[in-house]
Amino acid sequence: MTYVPGLKADWLLWLKKSELQDILSLMSPEDLKAIELCWRFWSHVYQDPPPGDWSLWLLLAGRGAGKTKAGAEWVNHEVAGGRAGRVGVIGETMHDARAVMVEGRSGLLHPLLPAMRPRFEPSKRQIVWPNGAVGELFSAEDPEQLRGPELDLIWADEFAKWRYPQAAFDMAQMTLRAGLRPRMLVTTTPRRMAALKALLAGPGAVTTRATTADNRMHLAADFLARMDALYGGSRLGRQELMAEILEDDETALWQRDWIDAGRVAAPPALKRVVVAVDPPVTQSAAADACGIVVAGCAADGALYVLADRTVQGLSPAGWAGAVRRAVEAFEVQTIVVETNQGGDLVTALLRQAGGDAVRVKPVRASASKAVRAEPVAMLYEQGRVHHVGALPALEDEMCLFGGEAKGAGSPDRVDALVWALSELMPGREAMARVRGL
Repeated sequence: MTYVPGLKADWLLWLKKSELQDILSLMSPEDLKAIELCWRFWSHVYQDPPPGDWSLWLLLAGRGAGKTKAGAEWVNHEVAGGRAGRVGVIGETMHDARAVMVEGRSGLLHPLLPAMRPRFEPSKRQIVWPNGAVGELFSAEDPEQLRGPELDLIWADEFAKWRYPQAAFDMAQMTLRAGLRPRMLVTTTPRRMAALKALLAGPGAVTTRATTADNRMHLAADFLARMDALYGGSRLGRQELMAEILEDDETALWQRDWIDAGRVAAPPALKRVVVAVDPPVTQSAAADACGIVVAGCAADGALYVLADRTVQGLSPAGWAGAVRRAVEAFEVQTIVVETNQGGDLVTALLRQAGGDAVRVKPVRASASKAVRAEPVAMLYEQGRVHHVGALPALEDEMCLFGGEAKGAGSPDRVDALVWALSELMPGREAMARVRGL
């Protein structure tokens, strides 16, 4: 079921200053204070819990639409009303759960009504409300964390970015067995993914939707104008700002069905692991990202994409540090780095990052990105490449690459992916020659 609400607070935008002053003059100081602290007065309709007997509320909204505020206020109101006593707070990572959902500007520690404010105990990963209700933080990166708890309320954020969305959701559902009416709220900017489509079609689910512009009264006008100028009408804008679930671009080099078909929860023993790096040419917040992708090869020749560690806006020392952390986390034997720009400096920097035990292999692009990517895309179509968990940002870039509907910016993640898998694929040179005939 989809619940399509309108907007509640938009009328404030259309009032003249004198009209607003007339309304406020009729109110007592107590009334004004009560309105200031009343979430239901200031919230949009899409931020309010939908009516009906639902067990799962999906709030699909664009960037800046107020998903986090809606989730935090709903949890705090449910606890204050005595309808929840054991709460689960699930973020994409533990850092996101704490930094965004709890301590963030719109998080649980900052309700409009101060009397609802809980206490956060970081060492225990717990939130304690004034009435004794307790919340616990979880990371979607580790679904096994959700095996033990018994909860009556869950707020899960950015589901479409989770590494193991289906496994983490399944484990979360099995914890919802306390209280009279256990419920779950999922707040996310949507992506085309099988796990999200399953939630939308699942029993007891209700969906509300909102665009970034729906929350314009709380967003900078310059931001809205810039987003419209840069991304208005584009696929990226439709997904990230309009909160649409887009179908694949059939003209792109990769199709999402190929990726989904080969997805695994964990890799087998790998005989070789590499990290590929596509360094940016310039250094600034607006510069291209530094593509960093980790992949490995099993004894049977199957290839596994282990992680996307891409970073943006960092100095050379900063992204070299990200490469070093990837080397350490995955026991990488080889760093493959594109050296079309600043080759000697980049190679020296990564030799320092990798240490003596790691080989640094410089590579230079002599063909276009699309030509280099074609043999790798063919491996996906043949079912020979497996993604370990979900890698949403990388997969979005892959499923736009080479198609008629262009993505925004440089395909740095795809470039790093292609270098990594080209290094690992058996008979790669022969394959490239055959593909070019």
